Amino acid sequence: MRLSRATDRFVTAEARRTKRSKGAVVETLAEEAARMRRFPGIAFRGEDAGRRAWVIGTGLDVWEVIEMLQDHETPEGLVARTRLDARAVELARAYYATYPEEIDEAIAENRRPLAELRELYPFIGITPRRSKG
Repeated sequence: MRLSRATDRFVTAEARRTKRSKGAVVETLAEEAARMRRFPGIAFRGEDAGRRAWVIGTGLDVWEVIEMLQDHETPEGLVARTRLDARAVELARAYYATYPEEIDEAIAENRRPLAELRELYPFIGITPRRSKG
């Protein structure tokens, strides 16, 4: 595969920075680009090992929308109780239908019990909720 000079410089720099092969960098970039084309309104953010899909315009990762949807039971209930619109919810649902393992893994990570997290990270702190008033 031939890349333009500018793209090749970028890929080379990314490969060096992430300690991956140029092929692995190109594959990751191509996969993200393909997903964004398949699901207009989805983008990716985060560090290399923790890249995650998010719904543009919401500030929420796809897994967060799906987790809220699971808690509200219906898309209409979620739209009624949040600032999300129906399109954002449907977009997240469509992405989830195609990549359920990715989203389920993120939801499971978010729901890890505090005791487990404290075992892994003994110095983890809990920020108390501020009372409204």
